[in-house]
Amino acid sequence: MALDGIVIANLVRELKDAVEGGHISKIAMPEKNELFLTIKNHAQNHRLLISCDASLPLIYLSEENKPSPPAAPGFCMLLRKHIGSGRITEISQPGLERIIRITTEQLNELGDLTKKRLYIELMGKHSNIIFTDEDDLIIDSMRHVPATVSSLREVLPGRTWFLPEQLKKADPLSADPDVFAAALRGAGNVPLDKAVYTSFSGISPVVASEILSAAGLDPRQDSASLTEEELARLYRSFTLYMEEIRSGHFSPTMYLKNDRPEEFSSLPLSAFSGGGYTVKPYESVSRLLYDFYSLRDSASRIRQKSTDLRKLVTTALERSSRKLILQEKQLKDTEKKDKFRVWGDLISTYGYMLSGGEKELVCENYYDGGKEIRIPLDEQLTASKNAKKYYDRYAKLKRTEEAVTEELEKTRSENAHLASILTSLDLATEESDLNQIREELADYKFIRRHVVKGKKQKIVSKPLHFVSSDGFDIYVGKNNYQNEEITFRIASGSDWWFHAKGIPGSHVIVKCGQQELPDRTFEEAAALAAWYSKGRDGDKVEVDYIQRRHVKKTTGGPPGFVIYHTNWSMMAHPRPDIPKT
Repeated sequence: MALDGIVIANLVRELKDAVEGGHISKIAMPEKNELFLTIKNHAQNHRLLISCDASLPLIYLSEENKPSPPAAPGFCMLLRKHIGSGRITEISQPGLERIIRITTEQLNELGDLTKKRLYIELMGKHSNIIFTDEDDLIIDSMRHVPATVSSLREVLPGRTWFLPEQLKKADPLSADPDVFAAALRGAGNVPLDKAVYTSFSGISPVVASEILSAAGLDPRQDSASLTEEELARLYRSFTLYMEEIRSGHFSPTMYLKNDRPEEFSSLPLSAFSGGGYTVKPYESVSRLLYDFYSLRDSASRIRQKSTDLRKLVTTALERSSRKLILQEKQLKDTEKKDKFRVWGDLISTYGYMLSGGEKELVCENYYDGGKEIRIPLDEQLTASKNAKKYYDRYAKLKRTEEAVTEELEKTRSENAHLASILTSLDLATEESDLNQIREELADYKFIRRHVVKGKKQKIVSKPLHFVSSDGFDIYVGKNNYQNEEITFRIASGSDWWFHAKGIPGSHVIVKCGQQELPDRTFEEAAALAAWYSKGRDGDKVEVDYIQRRHVKKTTGGPPGFVIYHTNWSMMAHPRPDIPKT
């Protein structure tokens, strides 16, 4: 979700409390389209990151410092010259626009007090940071926009900063009933949610749907079909929402699905309160934005870094699956071997009836209750040689059956191993997890090991650690080596072991010592086993559980592959919302 005007309003309130009145002590540009201000206020240093990158316009208070390039860009040097020691006198937002205005005052070369302004426009591909004097005359900007690029507004030194009329929408914070009705009717015959977010500044499609839902109206309804009663109801809902913004009753919240951040908002969104979403509230909108994009970037980065491994494992799994199909067909073909043995026996028994040159032998089959049977013969061969031919075919198929059965078990094991590695790639959260998976692939000859001179570096990748609501430690392996570790090194015999039934997934261990586990802990551990498995997208997953002492390694099998008997099973809803440590 891009920043909407409501999140900007939340940010402005937070920035006013934190840095308004403070002095700018450092200005840097760590990236091409990124500005980093260090502001001292209330005896504290606050770091303000501002990005006008078209793909990710952003502003928030950062807890981390960022290194500056060796040579500062021209725009950075200009800001240092004009506002390098300035005091921030005001932080404001025009209406509910996606614009933040930072006003500073400082002494110029003549010792006179002057005011300057930074306009931070967070509007997608049109995002920019524009530096002006107190009369809004542009001194410079992060991105220059000549008339050849935009016919609406030039952003060049010497031009005046303004917001083009074509970009202006009605201000939702000051809209009275007449302005509200006129704005909606002016939207034309469009769905009601679109009429709301295209008519008023700072309103995103998600917020428009939220307001309509509170008013009991269908977002897909034609805006032109609104009755007076529906319009009045919608205005009441709209006004209540705007009142929350005016009064500053913000509640920054992140909504996650499958452990991945999907949405954020500064006011509650009822549409994301169910449907498998995890709701995570925040006290600081800056922290929310940092976590949201960090988690999203981290997930994307891990996904991107695992692309080559995923492709390799998928290719190997497809090849192994094709081999499995061929071997199963070969094994099925060997099922007719006993027929040839029977034919050989019958020819040996009734061969005295043949005089030579016959194409078949008709006789009683004493293996089948004396029923008549017709056995094809090679008319060029004697009875004994025909019998030998069938015995040879039987022996060959028997040898094939033994060899294929052995190879089939290896292929099935390889298939299961590769499927488990593919699931491990889905569960990986850190680069060390990928390194451990890469190590496993090399250990089992799926890829060639890269030889590095010197001492082999130990890969540190730890299993997940949770604490149940009843205070019991729960460990979850993210790959086969971690599964092996928690089951056979961390767990003791009396601890409980959980695993999704019949599908690749994590081993889950609950450390209980000699205590009896409460039902709630059983349910939470099963939910984790369901979540960290191939079936995590399902509504319910069947989970096996048993005490660890009954879980045994498979002989000669891959790491983390086990056998067990006399287990219990339960249905679990996949969910990860148990506190991590």
